[in-house]
Amino acid sequence: MTMAFSLENILAAAIFIGLRVSGLVLFVPGLGNSAVPPQAKAAFVCLCVAVLWPVVHVPPLSTSPLLLAGVVLNELAIGVIVGLCLSFIFDAVQFAGQILGMQMGFSLATMIDPQSQADSMVLSVFYQTIVLLIFFSLDVHHWVLRALVSSFRYLPAGEPIVTAPRVAFLMHTAASIWVIGLQIAAPVLIATVIADFVLAFLGKASPQFPVLLVGLSVKSVLGMLVSIAAMTVWPRYLELHFENAIRWTEQILRLTH
Repeated sequence: MTMAFSLENILAAAIFIGLRVSGLVLFVPGLGNSAVPPQAKAAFVCLCVAVLWPVVHVPPLSTSPLLLAGVVLNELAIGVIVGLCLSFIFDAVQFAGQILGMQMGFSLATMIDPQSQADSMVLSVFYQTIVLLIFFSLDVHHWVLRALVSSFRYLPAGEPIVTAPRVAFLMHTAASIWVIGLQIAAPVLIATVIADFVLAFLGKASPQFPVLLVGLSVKSVLGMLVSIAAMTVWPRYLELHFENAIRWTEQILRLTH
């Protein structure tokens, strides 16, 4: 492809390609983390623009300010969708950590979540860290880059993205946070609920038994043991959901107007 290195062409590439990559950087796991320096994010966006410019068709810029604003929002929205579908998996893990933190007695132990810079339960942050390591070990970040490049084939630069079918499908996809979160929390949740019943029966059979003192320690230790055992199947389980997230992204981008 022959390119004319004019200021107008460079500006068009920066808007159509750079904004789509910037939208991805806002929400994609790992790179979207607020702990990543802004300079590193900006360098990544510039690198992607330089690599994709020769292979992506970039239409000329519109002279209308209203149309230009629409293009800016549209390209940002496409990148945000690619990043959001994957971040839903991390939100589900955080949801599971919040549930189990309450159940295992860690509700008072909080720390700063590096992803959101907000106080979160220590178990929730621990779960997110484990999933982030699995994310990189499975090379899912490479899948994200391929999905970003494919988005220019499904939706060429400048084509509108905000349509009713796409918004409805994205909302339906967001509902998976609750399902995946409950599935991740289920083994520990079931084990600790059973422990609650056993301790309740012991307390009823022997009123002198210090249920309140022993119960919290038993549930914490039991929950951690079951959680560690459940993590052995997390890579295969999460790989399936990461694949589904990429598939959701492609389905959203392929939806007709």
